Amino acid sequence: MNAPAHPIEQLHAELADLDWVTDEGRIARLSQDFSWFSPVLKRQLEGKRAAAAVRPRSEDEIRRLVSLCARLRVPITVRGSGTGNYGQAVPLQGGVVLDMSGYNAFLWVRGGTGRAQAGMRLGDFDKAAKPHGQELRCIPSTFRSATLGGLFGGGFGGVGSINYGPLAARGNILGVRAITIEEEPQFIELRGPEALLMHHMWGTNGLVLEVEVGLAPVHDWLEMIITFGSFDAALEFGDAVAHASGIVKKEVCLLAAPIPDYMKQLANYLPAGCHAVIVAAAAGSEVPLLELVAQYQGTVTYRKTAEEIAASNRTLLEYTWNHTTLNALKVDKGITYLQSAFVAGQHVEQVKRMEKLLGGEVLMHTEFIRNMDGLLTCTALQLVKFTTEERLQEIMQIHRDNGVRINDPHVFIVEDGKAGGELSQGILDTKRRFDPLNLLNPGKVRAWADTLSDKASA
Repeated sequence: MNAPAHPIEQLHAELADLDWVTDEGRIARLSQDFSWFSPVLKRQLEGKRAAAAVRPRSEDEIRRLVSLCARLRVPITVRGSGTGNYGQAVPLQGGVVLDMSGYNAFLWVRGGTGRAQAGMRLGDFDKAAKPHGQELRCIPSTFRSATLGGLFGGGFGGVGSINYGPLAARGNILGVRAITIEEEPQFIELRGPEALLMHHMWGTNGLVLEVEVGLAPVHDWLEMIITFGSFDAALEFGDAVAHASGIVKKEVCLLAAPIPDYMKQLANYLPAGCHAVIVAAAAGSEVPLLELVAQYQGTVTYRKTAEEIAASNRTLLEYTWNHTTLNALKVDKGITYLQSAFVAGQHVEQVKRMEKLLGGEVLMHTEFIRNMDGLLTCTALQLVKFTTEERLQEIMQIHRDNGVRINDPHVFIVEDGKAGGELSQGILDTKRRFDPLNLLNPGKVRAWADTLSDKASA
């Protein structure tokens, strides 16, 4: 009598028609994301990998895979393009990596909203929506490779948040279609606030198949670099552009010295030691934008029209948000980063205070946005000259002591990455509803592990 097959072998045998990844090197790569931005996560997650990886192409393939994984109790890690930074796509307990990038159909645009399958790349979504006069409201700097489901499951916002706030702001996410992780999976549509219970949970409390989003009107976006000799002038200029309600913009990013020195591909436009502001604005807003440049004594060193950007296929957006960190790491492997949020109305003074307290060790990179309440402020993705894990914790505490909120990017537990440190009952109820067997990347949600422990000891 033959011994029972190993669960992974059984998956391969019973679902042989699926697109399984068999190369061990590719499975290892699909088990990683950009968590190496953090030296802490790089150490903690080293060697973590899945036993198998699969790339489903249809809803039926996903359903059959989920059903068998549930029956065999095989963990599932959902992955888009792996551009997250917290170890979201790193499996802690082996199992199967579910690469959603092949499930990528564009579904529709109508009435200022759009919908696509979760594996669709954001850049491809924008190309499909543009003939309708629409584009995504918020995109990360990784828009060429990042997926819609990945943005929903692990993203915050990004380029465009200057207008529409973070992804979780009311009206940005309208609905999702998800599947339960059970032997008899169910397909369920969640709308509005219910859908947001799966947002930024790293795919731990639901497997999202489709995402419906609010869209924005397309503009011919002009991109500029404006340089300054003074930190205060650069910061105040960025804040003035953000507050100029008549200037139509999509991105306002401050890179304080010495960060511009790390942007080697832009060296011709960034004088040594300068502070730089990257702006993407509608072509029709160029004149009032230049008036502010003159008022704050800045110098335009780079200017490209939408046509020139399209022709070159190069955009300054790939020097903003966490691409700033990526570009700096190419030059200095000893750098890591923070994620900070400043208080609206106090943000300029808070940024100046942190620059005085930690300048030279913590390099200021701010992104001007609207917050959840629609108030203009800025968030920061500061670069840190890393020395020790203990000093990194001290730096984050200094921010907290000065009223600056930290979303810790050096942890792989969902709760630890959130400023409040706790998950709502609604999120936990959603986890219970969509993942009752705790198969979605187990180990990432502390509250769920505590719940299982309580049950076991009862």
